[in-house]
Amino acid sequence: MLRENINDFLFFIVLAREESFTKAAAQLGISQSALSHAIKALESRMDIRLFNRTTRSMSLTDAGERLLNILNPRFNEIEAELNQLKKEYYQPVGSIRISVSDSVSETLMWPAVKRFCAKYPEINIEINAENRLTDIVAERFDAGVRMGDQIAQDMIAVKISPKVRFAVVCSPAYLKNRNVPQIPADLLQHECINLRLNSFGANYVWEFSKNDVQTNIRVKGQFTFNTTHQLISAALDGFGFIYILEMQAEPYIANNQLVRVLEDWCSPQAPFYLYYPSRHQHREAFKLFVDELRYIE
Repeated sequence: MLRENINDFLFFIVLAREESFTKAAAQLGISQSALSHAIKALESRMDIRLFNRTTRSMSLTDAGERLLNILNPRFNEIEAELNQLKKEYYQPVGSIRISVSDSVSETLMWPAVKRFCAKYPEINIEINAENRLTDIVAERFDAGVRMGDQIAQDMIAVKISPKVRFAVVCSPAYLKNRNVPQIPADLLQHECINLRLNSFGANYVWEFSKNDVQTNIRVKGQFTFNTTHQLISAALDGFGFIYILEMQAEPYIANNQLVRVLEDWCSPQAPFYLYYPSRHQHREAFKLFVDELRYIE
């Protein structure tokens, strides 16, 4: 019954407020005859008389008064919520959910998010960090962050970093009585700590290139983890080499906790991108967030 009568209920509320077919019809943007027909149809379907009518005046019946008291607060609440929804859509408020790999959640994302939230304190940010290729549409994320070669072609991609490099590092203690690798294949003679990719169930392949020579190495070692934070902890404790983003390794290299090898074999790779499924009708908060992260060369 509600679906059949929803427009007629709206017409009824306006007519009850105005107590005039002329004024109500003008407010609704319909003809008086169309309004009269709708009210008669509503009364017929409900089998209730809602208005007392004379040639000079009209007023609600007791049943009409009761129906108005039922409908009015509910429609007012809906209208207020819709107005709030529209207001939030065009204001820097609301929530943004982002899916990222754990390797960039702190090094790349956190500095930008920290700046952004200081500017817009009414915008809430949720960052989901894990090493898998997330379906951001199915899991209702606003956007994701991945390297350029991992983004589906039907996504909009906004560059948020320059090209990135990886670094092969270990603790000074691990190298103390061992030979320093000179070429990537030398890593096969060392303990290396693997990162398992949750999306594929396979270990991450270490990629190298130098002077147009490219090689991929599947390393071996005692430990396999599924986050780069675990890799770093194991490397700091002297369990072998790890392959992580240069931006992650730099603080540990700077304070001599980790040492780097094969730097000349670690060429720049694809930059990171913020990606999302549509160009149209984004909330103001999201548009501001994209602009904050956008990398300008």
